[in-house]
Amino acid sequence: MNAQRRPQTVEGYLATLDETKAATVRATIATILGQFADLQVVIAWNVPQIKRGHEYIFGLCAYKQHLTLAPWSERSIVAFRSRLSAFVVRKHCFLVPVDWRPDARLLGDLVAARLAELEAPLKPLVRRRPKLSRKV
Repeated sequence: MNAQRRPQTVEGYLATLDETKAATVRATIATILGQFADLQVVIAWNVPQIKRGHEYIFGLCAYKQHLTLAPWSERSIVAFRSRLSAFVVRKHCFLVPVDWRPDARLLGDLVAARLAELEAPLKPLVRRRPKLSRKV
């Protein structure tokens, strides 16, 4: 996508999609914002991203055969894996059909988990090896 065709607004992004994808993305955004009034939707990385202040909460992107939904949290993907079992699940996101009817409860729970994670940061999922001190 060249600089002249990059969307500057969510409506600009939706205008680049077919009707089905645009309706699904619009409904997904509305579902999340309807539950969390303090969040806003912006365009970042050329796709819609939902954020609070400077923190990204949830991202969406439309592709030819699916939509990618990303709760910006590997921890949430792991915690919700059983509820995401109907979808293709990746490390940081999951894929839904282009005509998916947004699951308000699932989206609300994913966003709430991400917000809770930001309020009380947890230890990393992977334990890091301690650095060895060097004696000089």
